[in-house]
Amino acid sequence: MKDISETNIVSLMLEIDLLRSFVAIAQAGSLSRAAQRMARTQSALSQQMKRLEAIVDQPLLQRTGRGVVLTHSGERLLGHARRILRAHDEAMADMSGRGLSGTIRFGCPDDYAAAFLPDLLREFAVAHPHALVEVICEPTPRLLEQLARHALDLALISVPDGVEDGSVIRREPLVWIATPGLEAAGANRDVPLPLALSDADTLDHMAACEALTRVGREYRIAYASSNLAGLTALARSGQAFAVMTQTAVPADLRIVTGDTLPALPSVGITVKFDRARPNHLSVAFADHIRRTLAVL
Repeated sequence: MKDISETNIVSLMLEIDLLRSFVAIAQAGSLSRAAQRMARTQSALSQQMKRLEAIVDQPLLQRTGRGVVLTHSGERLLGHARRILRAHDEAMADMSGRGLSGTIRFGCPDDYAAAFLPDLLREFAVAHPHALVEVICEPTPRLLEQLARHALDLALISVPDGVEDGSVIRREPLVWIATPGLEAAGANRDVPLPLALSDADTLDHMAACEALTRVGREYRIAYASSNLAGLTALARSGQAFAVMTQTAVPADLRIVTGDTLPALPSVGITVKFDRARPNHLSVAFADHIRRTLAVL
């Protein structure tokens, strides 16, 4: 990376928002996906990246037909950006007196827990070392029931594709998964498609059944499990196709693409409280979730 003048270093350190957008784009792999996750326009993010590239005086992103990839300089800046953002957020928490204490009960679906919780909890613990987060993993319908009973303080939940009320933090595509040996069986229309699905009132279950019904494909619910570990085990058995968010798919299972099975929608991710006026610790954790998921 070229030498950067003292003035530009100051500019770079002050432009925290540019670095946050840069990390989001690097994580998402495309301007459009990053814009969706950060609730901004694609053109606004593009302008931010032009400003950041002007500050460091070299290209950071390379446009491709499938999105964007980091240049060598972009890869080098990414590590610095993440450290700067972490230090910035820790400093703001310390200097603003947001180092809160207490206990909150947090609900989260299994797939989001596997993908997001390590980063969420680690960074929150740095800012609020005296806070305790109790985590309960359940499908979204069960979490909503617990919120209604005030058994949880807040929860990370899924909402249907198309919800545009400003509360959606990011979107995750639903995908069909199977073992490599079973994938070819999906093209055989002579037998009902064997499925391993979660609870009947979950978005992934309903999306799978509606998509197959829409294209006239027969299916049967061969197995059921209400948690990610169970669905993953069923998919690994090679006896059925499963559905989960793309971010939760294990490396040894294959996402079924092409014309074998009908396309599935995305789901939105949002935070919901158990009451209209949540406590300060719950609000702080919810704000932390929104900031973190925008760049993961």
